[in-house]
Order: sequence, then C-alpha cells, then structure tokens
Amino acid sequence: MQIDINDVTMIYPSGKKALSNVSFSVESPDFVGILGPNGAGKSTLMKLMTAGLIETKGNILVDGEKLLDNEQEFKRRLGYLPQTFGLLEELTVWQFLDYMAALKNIKGKSEIEWALEKTGLADKRKARISSLSGGQKQRVGIAQAILGQPEIMILDEPTVGLDPEERVRFRNIFSELSSDKIVFLSTHIVDDVQAVCNRVLVIYGGKILYDGSPAELIEQTTDHVGTYVRRIDDVIPKECEIVSKVNTRNGVLTRIVGDNLPDYVERCEATLEDAYLYCINFGEKRGEL
Repeated sequence: MQIDINDVTMIYPSGKKALSNVSFSVESPDFVGILGPNGAGKSTLMKLMTAGLIETKGNILVDGEKLLDNEQEFKRRLGYLPQTFGLLEELTVWQFLDYMAALKNIKGKSEIEWALEKTGLADKRKARISSLSGGQKQRVGIAQAILGQPEIMILDEPTVGLDPEERVRFRNIFSELSSDKIVFLSTHIVDDVQAVCNRVLVIYGGKILYDGSPAELIEQTTDHVGTYVRRIDDVIPKECEIVSKVNTRNGVLTRIVGDNLPDYVERCEATLEDAYLYCINFGEKRGEL
C-alpha cells in the first residue's frame, strides 16, 4: 500500500486553518510517529486520512487512486483508533468486537480471539464495557483497531490512560504489527516514538517541520542541548527552552535547548525529546526544516 498526501490544506468553517500545504508519501511497511503540541494539526491530519474530513485543498491518494473515490474499500483495509472514541457500553467486550468484525466484514471468530489475546482482554470477554476501567476501555479501542490485522493502522494517542508497563507492551505490539503494514502513531509521549518508529513527522502550526528518521532529527540537535545547576534566583538563558528540571542538593539541575547556549552550560548528548523541542522552538527560525 502507498499513501500520498499532496499539498493538503484544511480550513474549518470557522476560518481556522488547521493544516497548510502538507505533503508527504508513505509506503508499506513503515512505522511513522507524528509529534506536535496540542492544536498543531495532528488529529486533523488523521481525520483527513480516514475520510472523516474532506480537505479544503489538495488530495490524498491510496495506491494512486483518490481516497474519497474509494472510501469503502480503503476503510476495509483500515484500523483506526481516534483520540476520543465512543464504545457501546451496554455490550460485553466480545459482543462489541463481534459487532465491529461484522462492520469490517471479518469472517469467523478467530480474529476476535486474536485481538483479545493481544490486548490482554481474554478474561474480560464477558464483562460489560460499562464495568471496565479507563485503561481497559482504551484496550478495547486498541483491540477494535487491530481487529483483522488491517493493512494500515492509524492510532491517535493510543496509550492514553495506560500505565507505563501497558504502554511498553502495546508499543511492542504495534511494532510487531508494523512489519508488513503502514502504522501511524500520533502521540505526546516522545519515548513511544523513539522506541518503535523508524520515521517521525513533526507538525507545528499546521505545517511539517521535519520528516525523516529519529536519528537524523537528533543529529540536527548536536551542540544545542546542555545542562547547568540553576539557583533559585537565576534567570533562564535568553533564546533557550527548558526541557527538564531536577532538584539536587547543589541546586536545580536544568536541561535546556537553544541555538546559542551560554558558556557556563555543559553540552550533552541529545535525546529525541530534546530534538523535538528544539525543532518546534527553533526549526522555523533556522529555516532548515
């Protein structure tokens, strides 16, 4: 499968421009992480890619054909987990997945059993969804997205509400499934992208600031990350952004990114989180991304 996003712009009826001239292509297999702050356009992009919205300008092609001309066929090949989703809470977990299987024209019960096992819900098959915890409901959402092992999976904040152990488990599942598929993972959790994605898109202000490997993004941040011990009355260096602060007995160990770090800052190796923050804060100014 190949998906081409060609010069896509999305303007809502209110006049808000959510995306501006976005273009990229992806071909199976590929695991793409989408990073960006709230309001950057990530969810809008995913809704466009699932035909939940119609672009104002540009087009989206699937295997060379317009998505909107072959919407039903595309959705048969799609597994989608939106950021907010509704569950039929009066149904049991099994009944809900059986219903979703029918909508996807998935025959037999083996795929439902597979999805239950993958998401750790086998012992909850007879439980009503209304009785589940928030994390368990999130797992039901993931189960319906991977049901039938679709050719493309679009996952918008899939690990929200999951504890750290579950997050690791599910990102490993997504990584395993991406071996012969296209997977898009939109998340605020940079660690998830660094752990499993071979490609990252950074979206900010409705535009793509970066499209490439995580390693290349980190490489571009070399010499722009550092730490220093900050006293209570110290002023944050100009033209820098704080990544983290840790209290120590000597003061607050502060990690920052910036174009020009002060001399007293000790340079250190960048992480993907550093690189992401540097990209969205300084990428446009540098004109390189």
